[in-house]
Amino acid sequence: MSSTTSVTDVIEAFGQRGFVFVGKADDGWFRLHGRLTPPQSDKGFPCEIQLDPTLFDLPRIRLLEIPPDLPAAVPHLGADGGLCYLAKGTVVLDIYDPVGQSLACLQHAAVVFEKILKGEMVEDLAEEFFAYWPGGLCFVDMQGADLGRQHCIVAQADGSTLWFISDNVDRTTEKLKSLGYQASDKTVLTYRVKTVAQPRPLTSHWPPKTVGDILAWQGTLDPRCRRKIHKRIKEGERKKANGVLIVIESPLMTYAFAVLYDRQPPVQKNKHANRRDSTYGLEVMPISVVRIDDRYIAERNVPKSKTLAGKNLAVVGCGTIGGYLADMLVKSGAGTCGGKLTLVDFDSLFPQNIGRHRLGFPDLLLNKAEAMAKELKRLAPGAAVRALPIDVRQAQLGELDLLIDATGEESLGHWLSGHYPAPMPMLSVWIEGPGTTVRALLRPHASGACYRCLWHSNRRGELRSTVDSLPAILAGHGCEGLYVPFPASVSVQAASLGAEMTLDWVNGVYSPALRTRLIDHTHQSATPDCDPLIDRDCPICGS
Repeated sequence: MSSTTSVTDVIEAFGQRGFVFVGKADDGWFRLHGRLTPPQSDKGFPCEIQLDPTLFDLPRIRLLEIPPDLPAAVPHLGADGGLCYLAKGTVVLDIYDPVGQSLACLQHAAVVFEKILKGEMVEDLAEEFFAYWPGGLCFVDMQGADLGRQHCIVAQADGSTLWFISDNVDRTTEKLKSLGYQASDKTVLTYRVKTVAQPRPLTSHWPPKTVGDILAWQGTLDPRCRRKIHKRIKEGERKKANGVLIVIESPLMTYAFAVLYDRQPPVQKNKHANRRDSTYGLEVMPISVVRIDDRYIAERNVPKSKTLAGKNLAVVGCGTIGGYLADMLVKSGAGTCGGKLTLVDFDSLFPQNIGRHRLGFPDLLLNKAEAMAKELKRLAPGAAVRALPIDVRQAQLGELDLLIDATGEESLGHWLSGHYPAPMPMLSVWIEGPGTTVRALLRPHASGACYRCLWHSNRRGELRSTVDSLPAILAGHGCEGLYVPFPASVSVQAASLGAEMTLDWVNGVYSPALRTRLIDHTHQSATPDCDPLIDRDCPICGS
């Protein structure tokens, strides 16, 4: 059935429920007008429904008239009448049942609207606070929790202005430069205060327009925080600042507002006005706070787990595995919050490497460690990434929390195991055969088997990755041109396994220490994930 026919069917189905087609929106969606009737009510409310021509997205539902007896702020209903009846991503429309699915959305919207009318969803106001707090952007790049006066960088690009609050000007400057912004000589007096209360709009009086409104609102949430805010606003006025930016740290989110003293005369008529304090009548501007600190970026996707922030890590080998792995480690916090990521590789990037490397054509003939460090600094300007373009056997790595061998070179893996013996934690990641399996071994402490231990076990036919012998496939021409062929997807899977085990390590999960991922399913896995014992024949660990 064509999409045109599907939309026609849906429009006809809505027509049977009293909705009339009135045209198309600017983006091509079909507009219908009718009434949204709560399930237990005979009274319908004028609304507009917009249908996606492809029927992939949820219908948009907007009240054309907001009931006058509703409070100023209610959950799931925007100021323009837009009704948030389902969170995008929580449901998927069945494109083979467009009529039933679309009518189900209408029915669910009516149920949500009924709960709004009954005041049953007020608690949701806290969860969706930012929908009721629109405003300009302010980026916060702070690793610490210091309160009080803060440093604010006013940056500009192409006529637009952004505020960056920072506790490390150099680090933040690198980040704003990467966005194409330049720091200006302008300043904004900035204060950071903390509250024990999660914000929620006042249903009776919203949004706040003046300092008096803000203080009245905060007084209902946290009277102590209200006093701190008032003190800072008066301090800004006393210092004759152009404006003041108040950043409020609540238990679950950060939000802010600005008062620009030089933009306006105080508003005299306001129910919160105070004749002895002119600040009450000053207008306020809501500010949306966006965290860009490295800790937040790393923790956001693993909110209940530790990240690699603050750890000193070294990746030996920036080739087909190490390049992707280094990228994943930085995204997990490596090189941030006082930690450092060291990349070691003496080799350069050649055209034959590009097909399965994290780097690309612009990096040709550059040292892999240096080019990778430069790329990571471009992607994460706040990360401390050091490149050592030398043979690891001549490198001074300093004190490390974890050493990662991503070279895939067996002899070098043995050397690293011996040169950096336990209790130094070490992770080895490699590819076996022509991309047949990817494997990783963690030696977390002195009682764990090392990479050399595994070699001895393999010689006895133990702990092998596959039941059958691994195929020996080479491509290329001549002795120096031969290589083991496998696609970049295998390199990414090896790096992913390494990143997974590194995050497990930092969270104290050391088992299973040997993990294998079978890529070529024409083979059968021989060894389940396990914790190998120290091999008695190992010259490094054996007695």
